[in-house]
Amino acid sequence: MSKTTPATAALAKAGIGFDLHPYDYDPDAPRVGLQAAEALGVDPSQTFKTLMAELDGKPVCVVVPSDGEVSMKKLSAHFGGKSAHMMKVPDAERLTGFKVGGISPFGQKKTVPTAIDETAQLYDSVYINAGQRGLLLSIAPDDAASVLNAAFVDLMA
Repeated sequence: MSKTTPATAALAKAGIGFDLHPYDYDPDAPRVGLQAAEALGVDPSQTFKTLMAELDGKPVCVVVPSDGEVSMKKLSAHFGGKSAHMMKVPDAERLTGFKVGGISPFGQKKTVPTAIDETAQLYDSVYINAGQRGLLLSIAPDDAASVLNAAFVDLMA
């Protein structure tokens, strides 16, 4: 497994500190984020999943706890849109350059507006996908928000 991904390269280039956490990825897990948290022995609410959505036809990225669901209404309100829905898998992979199960908010092919659920601020570090299946990184929430130019928002259903 490569330890250098577009995500880790982007963080290193920005001078942001992080630690890598490889784990055995289970492609058959019903919820990949929960499986990752369990494999690493980390609280699922401290392990964040990266989701790609479309808001009024435009892409947005949301980073939320792996044990929760995004409120499309709150997502729409935050970004000032009317209608949001999850992006189709092929579209998310093409836009980000990552495979589903390995999508990171860092180092995506195209920069899109990003929001992080406010619960990230409860932790000194959060676990977020590092850009490939079976690899998470831990990062200070404020560092993640800074490099992503993201706001902390209540996004949970």
